[in-house]
Amino acid sequence: MKTLDLDVLTMIVAVADTGNISRAAEVVHRSQSAVSMQIKTLEIALGKPLFVRKPRSVSPTQDGEVLLTYARRMLALRDEAWAAVVRPDVTGRVSIGVPDDYASSLLPPILKKFSATYPKVEIRVVGLPSVALAPMVKDGSVDLVCATRVKGLSGEFIRLEPMEWAAAPGADEIWRERPLPIAVFLPGSVARENAIRSLERAKIPYRTSYESPSLLGLLSMAEAGLAIVPLAQCAVPAHFARLGRTHGLPEIPALEMVLARSTASNRPPCDFLAEKIVAELRR
Repeated sequence: MKTLDLDVLTMIVAVADTGNISRAAEVVHRSQSAVSMQIKTLEIALGKPLFVRKPRSVSPTQDGEVLLTYARRMLALRDEAWAAVVRPDVTGRVSIGVPDDYASSLLPPILKKFSATYPKVEIRVVGLPSVALAPMVKDGSVDLVCATRVKGLSGEFIRLEPMEWAAAPGADEIWRERPLPIAVFLPGSVARENAIRSLERAKIPYRTSYESPSLLGLLSMAEAGLAIVPLAQCAVPAHFARLGRTHGLPEIPALEMVLARSTASNRPPCDFLAEKIVAELRR
């Protein structure tokens, strides 16, 4: 039982969540070799492998999944205990606006950690395109907005999020079609504009086969094998094929991710969530 150190369990969870030891090492602020060694030591102590190692990724074994269930519960209990002593009086409500492509991948683990640390703070999430969230943060309809920088939306720079062309498994040959069928967000989307400009500069004929404000809608079109999708790297499903120069497709400029705040957000719950988002996404 002494081998079930919480720091090691944190590494186990990070590896499972990222599917990659090097990315997990960045998350826990340790070297890749240190993470690998700690996992190997635990596997030896348990007498069972916890992960299946592949050339570019790792995935939990059946025993690894069992341990992960307990690890998440133990880490959540640790965070709750810490919050109960350190931040017992932080209460209130925070509303945050996030577009689909970020809400689907980046925000859930951050909000989960925040809720564990500040259990008395109520969080309301508004999922809308970045261009629709810009006026909402100005009029105070939401406290925070974590989105792509668009006209009318200024905020603290967080990071540049790369973009990629993506296709569903079994439909990755669709990139050969001309005009190239693409599924994109509605006009006003920076991701849409960046992708179309890239195709036009490369003189690749294209046709917009599907437009939607929803990430799910774009992915559904791609899953049907009817289009490829230009997406923020963080929003590309793990099972999708990632296309690029080797497929004759141009690079797409990265998205500038920012955190904007309303004038009414100058209060502790908003401050703490804003700090958490910036710290986590800049890692």
